[in-house]
This record gives sequence, C-alpha cells and structure tokens, in this order.
Amino acid sequence: MLSKEKMTRINELARKAKATGLTELEAKEQSKLRSEYLATFRSNMLDTLTNTKFIDPEGKDVTPEKLKARKRNTLH
Repeated sequence: MLSKEKMTRINELARKAKATGLTELEAKEQSKLRSEYLATFRSNMLDTLTNTKFIDPEGKDVTPEKLKARKRNTLH
C-alpha cells in the first residue's frame, strides 16, 4: 500500500496540474508517483484475485487454472 504522504502528494500535484500546470520537475515526480501507485494497485488486485474462488450458478468451481496455479505457487 502506498503511504499516506505519497497519496497526499499525488493529489496535490493533480490539483496543481488542473489549476496552474506543473513544472517539468513536478511532472516527472507525478509520473513516478503514478507509476508506483499503479504497480501497488495491480499487485493488490492480483493478490485479491489469487485468493478468490469463482463459482458458476450451478455451484461448480470455475476458477481459471492460471489463478489456481498462482495460488499453489504462493503457498509453497
């Protein structure tokens, strides 16, 4: 999870970008922070999906094999 300080900074830069625009240094900082945020988000989403079991209306487990394999690999 991204720190509160980094999330606050992302939001500050977004507000400033809309209001007055960013300097080149601020734009690079914003890009770096966004990349870090997206990487964290994707990792958390993958962890959530890995620990989710998908069941069809008939009650059969239809979890994709790719997720089942990932779960097996993370348990070992």
